[in-house]
Amino acid sequence: MTSPQNDPAPQPPQGHNHAHTHSHGPAAPVSRHLRKVIAAVLIPFATAVVVGLIAFWPGGVPDHERTGVGFDRQTQDGKVVQVVKVDCADVNAAQVPPTGDTSTPSGREAVNEQEGECAKATVEVTSGDDKGRRFVEVVQPDAPRQLKEGQGVVVAYAPDAPRDLQYSVTDVNRKVPMALLAGIFALAVVLVGRMRGVMALVALAVSFAVLTLFILPAILQGSNPLVVAVIGASAIMLAALYMCHGVTARTSVAVIGTLISLLLIGLLGSLFIGWASLSGNTDDNTGLIKGLYPDIDMSGLLLAGVIIGSLGVLDDVTVTQTSAVWELHQADPEMGWKGLYRAGIRIGRDHIASVVNTLVLAYAGAALPLLLLFSIAQSSVGTVANSELVAEEIVRTLVGSIGLVASVPVTTVLAALVVSADRTGPGGAQTATAAPARTGRGRRRKTG
Repeated sequence: MTSPQNDPAPQPPQGHNHAHTHSHGPAAPVSRHLRKVIAAVLIPFATAVVVGLIAFWPGGVPDHERTGVGFDRQTQDGKVVQVVKVDCADVNAAQVPPTGDTSTPSGREAVNEQEGECAKATVEVTSGDDKGRRFVEVVQPDAPRQLKEGQGVVVAYAPDAPRDLQYSVTDVNRKVPMALLAGIFALAVVLVGRMRGVMALVALAVSFAVLTLFILPAILQGSNPLVVAVIGASAIMLAALYMCHGVTARTSVAVIGTLISLLLIGLLGSLFIGWASLSGNTDDNTGLIKGLYPDIDMSGLLLAGVIIGSLGVLDDVTVTQTSAVWELHQADPEMGWKGLYRAGIRIGRDHIASVVNTLVLAYAGAALPLLLLFSIAQSSVGTVANSELVAEEIVRTLVGSIGLVASVPVTTVLAALVVSADRTGPGGAQTATAAPARTGRGRRRKTG
């Protein structure tokens, strides 16, 4: 009777016939003893995460009086119902006449405001208490956003302004293309991943729920951003890994490897953010947050972002390394933990190179406009790196990359120790893997 000692195994991958599912399935069995050891580590951890969620649960975003600045504005939906071309001099009659000097950006803008052809758009509010109300928006010829008839827009509402100036266009309504793109993404995931894809989408929804219902409101309520990020990231990690990969020993090893790497990222991030005197308050958005909620620890918020941002890539690395070691063990059951580690780490080195490059390029792409500004100013590399805006991204990238690099050997050695120790675990090693030379098809059926 060996079935009580087997991990619950997910469905076998396509392409394997039924006679081989017990010995070549995606989740190799482990002994009862090892399952108890893993449970002794994970159950207290999961319990601590649940307790943390309860203790720090925010109960919603705290109220505040709107400032009308940036994102902190009342907005409604609107629609452009008419666009008429007019002479800019007619609609900008109150402007100071330009000097004619076009050598500066302000001079060129002033000339365009007087000599160019502007668009006079009539916009109708389509939601809220003022639904049906119309107002006029003048669009300059060099404005980055031009309006078209029938276009959906987002309008900002300023209740304290004069009636004719209460509404203004603040952005384009992109809900339809964004929803369509999300639908295409979900369809592609389900078509290719099938049931695993469905579970991945469910895990994504859970991650988003933890982020919006727990992490963000708890930080706004004044809780320590680092503690909140660790609790929230741990909850996301447990939900995502177990939902996507099943409740198995292999997944549990990936969870432990991810947890160790997250702790390392938290420690390094805390050390270097403090040492480099990074305030976390570097642009208009963070300045607005600090102004609305003065008690928020902005440097702690920066560290929380580093932890949460690293979690997604960490999951990929730890699951891949654990799966590689498990498959190596099934291919050669006689290989010891040292051999498994050496073979697994060779796979991990390729993974490290690609993942680190991906992370660095992702951050560089996000900061590309900023890097362009430094390039225009012809600043030296040292000057660019020393500025707080760029230093934040450097610390974020390097701390996250160190955690990713460390996760490969940590997870590989954990997986190698677990899967190799299972062969001599109490309760009976797996006979099919302990003596492969004497194992036939009938023997596999008997021990599975």
